[in-house]
Amino acid sequence: MARQVSGAAARVEYALFAAGRGALRALPLRQAVSLGVCLGSITAAVDRFNRPVAMRNLEIAFPQWSAAQRQATLTAMYRNWGRMAAEWCHLEELTADNIARFAHYEGVENWRRALELSGGRGGFIFTGHFGNFELLIVAHALFGHPVAIVHRPLRNPLIDAAVFHTRTRVGNRLIARKGAAREMVSVVRQAGVVAIPIDLDVRHGVFVDFFSLKACTTPSLARLAIATGTPAVPAFIVRQDNSLHHRIVICPPLDVVREGERTQAIHETTQRATRAVEDMIRRYPDHWNWIHRRWKTRPPGEPRFY
Repeated sequence: MARQVSGAAARVEYALFAAGRGALRALPLRQAVSLGVCLGSITAAVDRFNRPVAMRNLEIAFPQWSAAQRQATLTAMYRNWGRMAAEWCHLEELTADNIARFAHYEGVENWRRALELSGGRGGFIFTGHFGNFELLIVAHALFGHPVAIVHRPLRNPLIDAAVFHTRTRVGNRLIARKGAAREMVSVVRQAGVVAIPIDLDVRHGVFVDFFSLKACTTPSLARLAIATGTPAVPAFIVRQDNSLHHRIVICPPLDVVREGERTQAIHETTQRATRAVEDMIRRYPDHWNWIHRRWKTRPPGEPRFY
């Protein structure tokens, strides 16, 4: 985790954050999103630090693309981030009464199927840093399905508190990273649902295929789904064109490997889950975070390339 900031530095950083948030919140949502798109376009043009990482990642994922195609996807990603930032500033305006104006379910039968498979227990949702993932967990809760989420504290505790409040005000629960596995099992045994992102590089994980390279991936989802005997459902949020409306796409429950040698079962289940994430990124490449160093951790003997 990045080094924490505190004292005057934290207050100055928070003041800038609060000013930006206040400016976007003061505007009507549609205007705020338009401004966010402009800010995203500017960031795409000036962010020379992250661009090489993103272009390298896009080369790994889409080797058949031209440089122009990769650049267009990267620019679209930044514009989507601008939309997401503006929408995040207005999340507290969402309620159970108006959420249907901004999101709807696609594949809700898969959610019902997962509830049947759970046999009255809980289960897992897995996703990635894809689309407006902050809206995903808020909307899911407002539709009557609050979740528990493992929370990695942000480096600025003041900003972290704002994010914590936004995520939990609708009934979601945040789980501290330390000792998270035990608490997640407890939530599921009490018929709760735990949401787990599985698309980040981890230092200690299992190497599975992600696009054209092995990627070190958290085995937590597989371990917990196998240990609890409960379903794991892929869920993603997809923006409708460039509008303010989103689809919460619920895919069929993951085919969790529950037989055979445990280590192999965990590996194969993690591979299947990662493939579900990859499939969504292939369909909507501008929705994913391409500046993340997803292939940073390499198998033993392989050189680093970031």
